[in-house]
Amino acid sequence: MFELMALPYAPEALEPVISKETIAFHHGKHLAAYVNNLNALLEGNPLAGLPLEEIVLKAEGGMLNNAGQILNHELYFGQFSGKLGKTAPTGKLVEAIVRDFGSFEAFKEEFQKKGATLFGSGWVWLSADKDGKLVITQEANAANPIQKGLKPLLTFDVWEHAYYLDYQNRRPDHLAALWQIVDWTIIEDRYIK
Repeated sequence: MFELMALPYAPEALEPVISKETIAFHHGKHLAAYVNNLNALLEGNPLAGLPLEEIVLKAEGGMLNNAGQILNHELYFGQFSGKLGKTAPTGKLVEAIVRDFGSFEAFKEEFQKKGATLFGSGWVWLSADKDGKLVITQEANAANPIQKGLKPLLTFDVWEHAYYLDYQNRRPDHLAALWQIVDWTIIEDRYIK
C-alpha cells in the first residue's frame, strides 16, 4: 500500500510562488486521489508490492497513469524548499549544465520554453543519461523519464491544477516563478547518486 507523501515544509511555506490553497488542492486532493486509485488498482495484481519505479516501468493504462503521477509528484513536491536553499546549482551539476547547455541562464530559458510549449498536460524534466549528460524532455500526462532510461533530476508540473489558482492561464509566469523555490541541494544530490 502506498501512502500520501508528507510535505517536507508547511503548506504555506512556498508562498507567494505556490499558494497554500494550491498546495491543498494539488497535494491534498490530486496526489491523494492518485494514491487511493493506485492502491485500489493494485489489489490482487501481480505488481502489488513492487517499488513505485518498477510499477511505472511495467504497468499500463490506469495503473501506469496513477503510479506515474505519484512518482512525478513526489519528485516535484520534494524538490522545493520553504526556506531558501541553494538558489543556483554548484559543483558537478553546474559543470554539467554549462557543458550541455552553455550556461545556467541558457538552461533555464530552454527549460521554461519546453514547459511553456508542451501541448496539453504533462511535465518538463531535467534528467541525466547513463553517462551523466543532461537532457530536457517534455513528458505528456503521467510519463516519467525513467521510461526512457533517464535519471530524473528536476521537474516542473505543467498540468493546469498545478498553477491555475495562482496564475490562471499564465503558464510561463508560473514556470518563471518556480526557480525561486527550487532547492538545488536536492537536485545536486539526485545528480550525484
